[in-house]
Amino acid sequence: MRTSLKRIGLPILQSSRYLFKPQASFAPLLRSPFLRKMSSAPAPVLKKPIKISCIQLASGADKDANLKHAAEKVAEAAQSGSKLVILPECFNSPYGCDYFPKYAETLLPSPPSKEQSPSFHALSAMAAENNVYLVGGSIPELNPETKKYYNTSLTFGPDGKLLGTHRKVHLFDIDIPGKIFFKESDVLSGGNKLTLIDLPEYGTIAVAICYDVRFPELATIAARRGAFALIYPGAFNLTTGALHWRLLAQARAVDNQIYVALCSPARDMSASYNAWGHSLIVNPMAKILVEAEETETIVQAELVGEDIAEARKNIPLNNQRRFDVYPDINQGKISFDEL
Repeated sequence: MRTSLKRIGLPILQSSRYLFKPQASFAPLLRSPFLRKMSSAPAPVLKKPIKISCIQLASGADKDANLKHAAEKVAEAAQSGSKLVILPECFNSPYGCDYFPKYAETLLPSPPSKEQSPSFHALSAMAAENNVYLVGGSIPELNPETKKYYNTSLTFGPDGKLLGTHRKVHLFDIDIPGKIFFKESDVLSGGNKLTLIDLPEYGTIAVAICYDVRFPELATIAARRGAFALIYPGAFNLTTGALHWRLLAQARAVDNQIYVALCSPARDMSASYNAWGHSLIVNPMAKILVEAEETETIVQAELVGEDIAEARKNIPLNNQRRFDVYPDINQGKISFDEL
C-alpha cells in the first residue's frame, strides 16, 4: 500500500522530452509539427474493452444498512458484466457538514481494524466477492493524529486489496444568493494529491471527488500521464447540478479526449441535502453514453480504447500543444499524500 501510493505520487520524470527550455529565438522551430509532436505525451491506452457501472445509490442515516445495500447493488452490477464499479460520494452516510464528524472512520494506519473502519472492510469484501475493481464512492475520514476530517475515496482490486486513496482536494465552498450556501471547509480539510490507479488488465484511471471536477488541471495531468478514464463520485445539488453537471463531464471529456464517469447519490427530497442524481458516462468526443434520472438505478457502458485513439487521431490536440506560448502543467512535481 505504502509503496504503490508513493509510486503514483512521484515527481514527473525529467526526460529529455521535458528538459528542453524554449528560448525566444527557438520559437519558430517549435512551431514545426515534428517538434510539437515530440513535446506531447503518448496517448493513454485502454488495453481492452471494459464495462463499467455507476451505482446511483439511495442512502439513509443507518450506516450498516447503507453498507449492506451498497453490497447488494455492487453484486447486481457485477452480475451484469461490469468489471469497474463506482459508488457515489458519501455513500455510507447522509451528506453534510453536520454528518461528517458523526460518520467519520479512521483509515490510518492502513489497513484499519473493522472497528476503526467498517466501510473499508465492507468495500474490500464487495470487490473480492464480485471480482471487480471498486471505486468506493467516498466516506468521511478522521485522521486521529491531526484530528482533521477528510472526504475520502477508497479503490479496491478484485482481490480485495486497497489500490489507492483519494482525499477530496478542492472543498465545496460556495454561496449562490437565494439558492445555496455550503462550506465544507468549516469541517473538512483538503487532500493534497492527484490519484492515479493502475488496473493491470486495462490501464490507468484517475479518481477525484465531486467539486474536483471543476478544476481542469487535475484532469489534464491525469490524461497526460496515461489515464483512460476520469472517475468522479459526486453529489451536486439541485442548483449546481442543473447548471453544470453535464457540462463539466463533457468538458473534461472533450478537453482530454478520454472517458468521464460522474456517479451521484439518488435524490431524496426528504433529506437535508438534495442530490442532483443523473449519474452519467461520457465518451472521448463528449457524447453522453448513458445518463440516469433522479431515482436509484445503475447506469452502465462499455469503454473501448479505439474510441480514445479515434478521437485523438481526428482532433490531434496532443500534437498541437504550444509550450512555446504557455507552460506545460504536466511538468514539475505533483503533490501527494503520504499514506
